[in-house]
Amino acid sequence: MGLATARAAAAAGAAVTIASSDRTRLESALAHLPGACEGAVLDTRDEDAVAALFARLGELDHVVYTAGDAVRPLPLDDLPLDDARRLFDVRFWGAVATVKHAARRVRPGGSIALTSGTVAVRPVPGAALAAAGAAATEGLTRGLAAELAPIRVNAVRAGVIRTPLWDAVPEPQREALLASLADRTLTKSTGTADQIAAAHLYLMGNQFVTGTVLTVDGGAVVAGS
Repeated sequence: MGLATARAAAAAGAAVTIASSDRTRLESALAHLPGACEGAVLDTRDEDAVAALFARLGELDHVVYTAGDAVRPLPLDDLPLDDARRLFDVRFWGAVATVKHAARRVRPGGSIALTSGTVAVRPVPGAALAAAGAAATEGLTRGLAAELAPIRVNAVRAGVIRTPLWDAVPEPQREALLASLADRTLTKSTGTADQIAAAHLYLMGNQFVTGTVLTVDGGAVVAGS
């Protein structure tokens, strides 16, 4: 989702810098972006590294946070508390660190966008911590919109999107699972990274949108209500 958003922003004329904790993935992403795009290796769990990156980048118009990792459903009884705490390190606390050090550099009229998921409002067994993290991100979004105004702060609530995170599920179970999840949406489909990118470009461009959680899920939340 981050790569697709970077590609769309670059196509719209933005000067783009991307970051990843994995150098190989970063170099692969840069190979799919225009040559003017830049990249940085960054672990968002390291606040000093986050601060140093934004100090180097200087003034910004928009910041998009899509960092995450694969989360395996696991009942709370079977989840060690240390592991449970680590589930928040990248998706939530990494977002907090990013906003803390990026916000002071965002120009007037700029925006920050975070990423949550439909699990925040439609949890499933074994995903209580994932639901809590996504819901916390949405609460953070609304709170920051009030605190950082006139900088706009929004979030994209993603449904089932085909990204490499699904590679952790072995074939043929992966396609069967994705087909089952697609059948639970109103559009009878799974989403694409480009559709998430389109949502992010909308949030960047619309100066009258802040404190909003934009759902991109093919109507899955409505279908499940």
